[in-house]
Amino acid sequence: MSFALSPARPLRLPPVLAAVAVLAVLALPLAPGGAEGGAGPADAVSALVVLYAALRVVRERRRPLSATAVVVLGMPVVGLAVAAMGAASPGAGLTGLGRYLQVFVLVPAAVLLLVRDRADFRLLAWSFVGLAGWQGAVGVHQYVTGTGASYQGEEIRAVGTFGPQDVMGMATVVAFGLVCALGLTLGRATPVRHRVVAGACALGLLLPLALSFSRGAWIATVLTCGVQLALAGLRRALKVVAAAVAAGVVLVGGLGVGTAMLQERINSIGQVTDAPDQSVTDRYTLWAAATGMWREHPVTGVGLKNFPAYRDGHASLALSSGSDTEGAGAAYRKQPLLSPHNMYLLVLSEQGLLGLLALAGSWLALLVCGLRGWWRVRRDGRGLDCALVGCGLLVWQLVDFAYADIGGPSTVLTAVVFGAVAWWALVGAA
Repeated sequence: MSFALSPARPLRLPPVLAAVAVLAVLALPLAPGGAEGGAGPADAVSALVVLYAALRVVRERRRPLSATAVVVLGMPVVGLAVAAMGAASPGAGLTGLGRYLQVFVLVPAAVLLLVRDRADFRLLAWSFVGLAGWQGAVGVHQYVTGTGASYQGEEIRAVGTFGPQDVMGMATVVAFGLVCALGLTLGRATPVRHRVVAGACALGLLLPLALSFSRGAWIATVLTCGVQLALAGLRRALKVVAAAVAAGVVLVGGLGVGTAMLQERINSIGQVTDAPDQSVTDRYTLWAAATGMWREHPVTGVGLKNFPAYRDGHASLALSSGSDTEGAGAAYRKQPLLSPHNMYLLVLSEQGLLGLLALAGSWLALLVCGLRGWWRVRRDGRGLDCALVGCGLLVWQLVDFAYADIGGPSTVLTAVVFGAVAWWALVGAA
């Protein structure tokens, strides 16, 4: 009889941790002005993630993607290649092409390959919640201590570690975390204690989202949460709405969060046509300029990275010289308006109908496949939380693209989101 001990089995970490590493890097503070015009640390890590996923495919000698996944994720390449040839210089064309491929093709495909099952997907969703909690806590501290970005003369705007150069960064991160937390809360397959924790996280993230003063993030989050509640069922929807109302009463009435500035910001959502402020006026002017570029170049657009060069020739005198940024450790500077702050119009102006149909067609295909997956799991509920997270993230991003576009240190987070959405839509729902 042998008493020899069997060798210990090596600990194998899930491959999805490579994608989680991108989120971890986004939790680190940026130097003032850092990664504003070029690649940042998270972009470098995302490149390593793509390389790691490719090496795993070669080592395992397996078919990496299904035919459907190749078509859906590869659709934007055609329009991007044509628009890159129309860029002002080869360098600008390659830079723009690389950025679009990173955000909408390469990193999403890598995340799709690294997520093995629904447990990995839930781990990625919890990572979004964790990053949102950290950035939200930093943002609330900035508001309380008056060390945030400048807003109406006071340094109270919550921007997290992204600083005023990416004023939408924290709002985007917190919104993604809130959407993930709500999806995990509404699921039925996970233990009750996990759902309770997720629900508490969702309620807690409401405060930093409000203190971001981001109207676009508010609108996208409200619409997305409404969609998630509708997909989860009436009974769960009523419970979550009641909890959200109670949390709102406590925050506004008990803690005094409803400051005059916050109330004014909320009221301004309904005044974007009657008495818009300068930021809204600039946005309308940029939208009109993008539309004018498209009319002159309807099929292929003006070329990648060419919006700033054509802007002044199509914008009216109502456009200001730029937006003022200050606070959160950064000195005052005038940030130029180099994009229309609308992803659809940016693609339409620079890539024309060809690029918009290819890119939006890819997103629409993901949405249809994701909703089809929700339809499959809606009864047994074993993957309902994953369906709500996957569909919710995509809905939020598509709504937010009406008010924002890619750019800044937080852009790589959008790439990871599309990877998570692609996994649920193309693999996880089966």
